[in-house]
Amino acid sequence: MTSGKRTTGRTAKPKPKACPDCQTGQVSEAFKVGTRSKRESTDRQEALCLTCFGTGHAPE
Repeated sequence: MTSGKRTTGRTAKPKPKACPDCQTGQVSEAFKVGTRSKRESTDRQEALCLTCFGTGHAPE
């Protein structure tokens, strides 16, 4: 009985492509403030990317 190492190598899984819309899983977007007029604020807020659902990878 010979106890040697395996000679067949494993292939690495290909890396997933980045999302075309966000690359990180989050996007920044403007928001509206006020009671009636709903003026747009100059500030930005982070939101979940709806293309990749926050993973940062391109959908398959």
